[in-house]
Amino acid sequence: LGNGGSTLHVLRFLEEQYGDQWTSFKVLLIHSGGYSQRLPNASALGKIFTAVPFGDPVYQMLELKLAMYIDFPRHMKPGVLITCSDDIELYSTGVTETITFDKPGFTALAHPSDLAVGTTHGVFVLDPSSFSGKEGLEYVSCLRFLHKPDMETMRQSGAVCVRGDCPQLSSSGNHGSSGMASECVYTDSIFYIDHSTARQLLLFYKQVGTLCCEIDAYGDFLQALGPGATPDYTKNTSTVTKEDSGLVQVRQQLYSLLQGTALNVIVLNNSQFYHIGTTQEYLFHFAAESKLRFELDLQSVAFSIFPDPAKTLDRSSIIQSILEPGCVIGPGSVIEYSRIGPEVSVGKSSIVSGSYINFSVDIPSHCFLSSVSVKINDRVQYVTMVFSVGDNLKKTVKLLSDIHSLQFFGASLPECLDLWSIEASDQLFSSEDTRLGLWTARIFPVCSTLSESVRTSLKMLNSVQHMSAFKLSGFQLLSVEEMLSYKDVDDMLKFRKQIYDKICLQRQKEKS
Repeated sequence: LGNGGSTLHVLRFLEEQYGDQWTSFKVLLIHSGGYSQRLPNASALGKIFTAVPFGDPVYQMLELKLAMYIDFPRHMKPGVLITCSDDIELYSTGVTETITFDKPGFTALAHPSDLAVGTTHGVFVLDPSSFSGKEGLEYVSCLRFLHKPDMETMRQSGAVCVRGDCPQLSSSGNHGSSGMASECVYTDSIFYIDHSTARQLLLFYKQVGTLCCEIDAYGDFLQALGPGATPDYTKNTSTVTKEDSGLVQVRQQLYSLLQGTALNVIVLNNSQFYHIGTTQEYLFHFAAESKLRFELDLQSVAFSIFPDPAKTLDRSSIIQSILEPGCVIGPGSVIEYSRIGPEVSVGKSSIVSGSYINFSVDIPSHCFLSSVSVKINDRVQYVTMVFSVGDNLKKTVKLLSDIHSLQFFGASLPECLDLWSIEASDQLFSSEDTRLGLWTARIFPVCSTLSESVRTSLKMLNSVQHMSAFKLSGFQLLSVEEMLSYKDVDDMLKFRKQIYDKICLQRQKEKS
């Protein structure tokens, strides 16, 4: 459905459940996170349940969202507040300034960002007559909204602002000495739809019936708004992951429905927008010396059993995990919901999630390791996906002859298949269409225990790193796509609960 389609689906659900009553509701709608191909440890349970390295027991993104938005409802008219599950908005306003969602149409928060950040986000073209750029919080009318624009488009459309000094730009870069004029754009995060506009969208959804394409709540709703909006974007499908035949038509219908609707923008000049939707961002914000880590006071060890509390970890993050004395965790790595034995060493900047490692092994640097419980023919089994944190799981090719361009931990996929004695054929991929990629490659072995699954997948990786053979021909193999369709969430939560109980027990012992 895409996050736009799912928004419409939720509106219909609310009406079915509550009839006309829903028009008096203040609704918080969080998109819990689609396939999460850029952060696959969040794929099985959803990005909104990503653990954050603080709290006792640990908080998830959901609690963080509720805490961040706790003041909004009392300054809000009935309507729907829409947010993603992989971003964090931190801001400060004056004592007398409040963020109020009470205008007709759409109201969006805007944050000052580098131009480079603007190319991967939504960018507002603000009405210069209503905007000074000097206040901490300003209510501004917006001429139009650009979705993931290039530098030239931002400049031509008047989105680029020059500010006296932008110390709080959303990036990790340094912006030179104080007092320097710097360019910025105002990028999107959360937005509010008043209830009469939400009603219009619901009527549209009922008329369309079944959606035949993915709709984006940001690109497809917001680009239709403001006096400067034009329908050109309806034909531009360059930023779409999956281009469906009906997309252009649905966009044009949405454009004519929403055209002329106001887009109000609340500019938060003292704000910071953080995105945690990729493995690189996740490692940077949780395990490096990031500004977010400092601002939220993220912990190196959050609700975990760690053998030597006196030995401070070098820029890494242990979240609800049990680590045995003797194990070594490299700098900049994140371990979550895992049990790590005494003879395990984890390299630097790696991610280990939901795994049980009770054997002797060296996990290389920049390794992504995440285990999933699956239920096949009513039997619970285990599969562990392993990649490099830099591997592109979204990349696809159309022909079998092109799979050499797919990279797995620095080697081409055909090289890996040779080492694993797997034949490159159409049966290798689980996708029904011709999109062949690491996401749909059936290369991960199904095992009867969690630790065996981790051991086997690490042997696969080891064979690629040392260019030595490791036969996978005896195993049932799944793609990541299939793991998610067979996932057994209950079993995964049971493993997390065992870790939780053990940590509580250990703490009681320590107290007594």
